[in-house]
Amino acid sequence: MRQIQIDYTGKEAFLEELKKFRKSADAAPKMMFQIFSEILEPDVVGEVSNAIEEVFPDTPWFGGSTSGNLVDCELSTKIIVVATIFEKESSQFEVFQYDTREMPVEEITRKITEDADARPWLRAIELYFTIPKGSSTKFCDGLKDVRPEVHMFGGVCCSDDITSDDSCVFSKAGGFSETAILVVFYGGEEFYVESIKVTGWKGLGRKFCVTKSEGSLLQELDGIPAYEVYHKYLHINNDENFFYNTLEFPLFYEHNNTTILRVPVASNADGSLSMSSDIDVGSIVRISYGDPKTIVESIAEDSRNIRNFHPDLLHIFSCAARRTFWTSNEPTYELEPFKDIAASIGFFSHGEFLREKCLNQHNVTLVIAAMREGEADLSEVQSISDSRATLSKIPLVSRLATFISATSLELEEMNNRLEIANKNLKSAAITDGLTGLFNRAETQWRIEQNLSNLKSEKFSLVMMDIDNFKQVNDTYGHQEGDAVIIALANILRNEQVCSSAKYSAGRWGGEEFMLVLPDTDVAAASLIAELIRKCFENTTFPSIRSQTISLGVTQANADDTIDSLCTRVDTALYRAKKTGKNKVVVS
Repeated sequence: MRQIQIDYTGKEAFLEELKKFRKSADAAPKMMFQIFSEILEPDVVGEVSNAIEEVFPDTPWFGGSTSGNLVDCELSTKIIVVATIFEKESSQFEVFQYDTREMPVEEITRKITEDADARPWLRAIELYFTIPKGSSTKFCDGLKDVRPEVHMFGGVCCSDDITSDDSCVFSKAGGFSETAILVVFYGGEEFYVESIKVTGWKGLGRKFCVTKSEGSLLQELDGIPAYEVYHKYLHINNDENFFYNTLEFPLFYEHNNTTILRVPVASNADGSLSMSSDIDVGSIVRISYGDPKTIVESIAEDSRNIRNFHPDLLHIFSCAARRTFWTSNEPTYELEPFKDIAASIGFFSHGEFLREKCLNQHNVTLVIAAMREGEADLSEVQSISDSRATLSKIPLVSRLATFISATSLELEEMNNRLEIANKNLKSAAITDGLTGLFNRAETQWRIEQNLSNLKSEKFSLVMMDIDNFKQVNDTYGHQEGDAVIIALANILRNEQVCSSAKYSAGRWGGEEFMLVLPDTDVAAASLIAELIRKCFENTTFPSIRSQTISLGVTQANADDTIDSLCTRVDTALYRAKKTGKNKVVVS
């Protein structure tokens, strides 16, 4: 596999270059042309494609609009044309184009999946999108059944104005379109692919929970309009510049078992944010920033991995936001380690696609697909450049962000420890130390709460006492007595014993326990009490004989107070004790 760049400087000069190339390319068994253009006018794109059609009428061509073109890891001219020549007879490729105005996304993904299944030679699927009007989640999810060994990668085409929704794709298969998806299949017996992503962005400051969202419309974070988070912490206004100002501060979260970065596409009048893909309620997100050290370390490691793959070509999809992150004079700074690995072509994109376990759309991400025909030439030894030598090119704002992030993380760790301590204190205040059940004060409070709701909901109490417990302590010691108490507590914790979802169990004092059963009448409560009695009676203890309990049951009345209710259930328990023990009495 090799590539030849043919500069486009005008129609006539381009035609002459194509004709010269034609003389040397006649022997190429398979070839395709890729066209990337910062110019979106159909007439200009038509000049390029018509020239290719004139000189190479049988050769496929395809491409899309960009926010900057890359050849061999360097910025190129506004329109680049690269011929890729396949040198193995077994190598294959096909180009498809689907218009989203004519086919729903579900039909497009179904067709791609079916075509992939029908081609056992397929090794990779490359995707070129026009900027979608809504979420890309449905498209990504629709390709989940493509064979797991098939790599998928690509980018969202855009324009040199990254705040604009203008974009286009074009191909011999489908012509010029502002609403299409371009799909390229690659493969063959001797065709190999590796694909990676590099982020290097890190969470900045506190975490937020998505409390309200609808598909790709992010409405609330921690109960406040999502936009307010950007306004409060970054002073970004809800105006026409919102998208541009948030490019370097995407939301950072985990999705489909991988790290995802999402840039808001737009802010809305109600404070919601339009995102490029869905963000589910309950997701934990953070505003993020580019960490230069992490980026440099990631690229150094990933460039070694790509180097060891020994690719023939690299296809590069780099987010336009990464271009603005590095200094304006060095927009390809982070690509330096890949420059001497293999020839490359790519562009700065509006979003990036990569399949890991699932296909995901990323933002502010660098995706690199490495391709090779034949076995790797392990005899070739290449030098490894050290990107750390040029760290002085990193913007000062990024270093300041690193400092802010470090201090924010320290504060967050302190808050987490404080939160855990507060939870432990609260738990200790309402929990019995021996059994882990609620203590008497908490149990009494729960009875009072249920009494206050008695007009709309019924509830019952079960009070129980371990029979002959003093004898257990006197005969076997307090350690064995504690084991008996804990055994009963474990039964009361068992949700299979008590099916009420809202029930609570507490230690009332000594060997006495109370079970609070909301939404439960006395008949159901007595059945639960009998089940508890049988479970305890059948509990064995290593050092002592089996034990029993007596239980009283009552249902709350409209005129009950906590005193009258607790007195009535205590009376029922007393009757159970007086009439033979190991029984349930209802009052």
